[in-house]
Amino acid sequence: MAKQAITLKIAGKSYPFQIESGKEEAYRLAEREVNSYLSLIKQQNIRGWSEQDYLAMAALKFAITNVGIRQSRELTDDDLGRLSALDRKLDDYLNDLKD
Repeated sequence: MAKQAITLKIAGKSYPFQIESGKEEAYRLAEREVNSYLSLIKQQNIRGWSEQDYLAMAALKFAITNVGIRQSRELTDDDLGRLSALDRKLDDYLNDLKD
């Protein structure tokens, strides 16, 4: 796939990227989301915090969200048990139709 050059500005600093064509919108949305969240936490004016501290908190927020999404997609033992029970019921039903 073709590449294109873009520059994103995060926390006032520009970062050049070579990305796959067609993915620019996702990068631009992510840029806005990071900068928006940084703006929100900077409004708290936490004494003694540097730009790096604010960026670390933004990274933590996005990591927590990412972990939550991954965990919500994982099947638990209970889910697997319910699926197995449903599979057995479906097999029984289909076998009864054959008889």
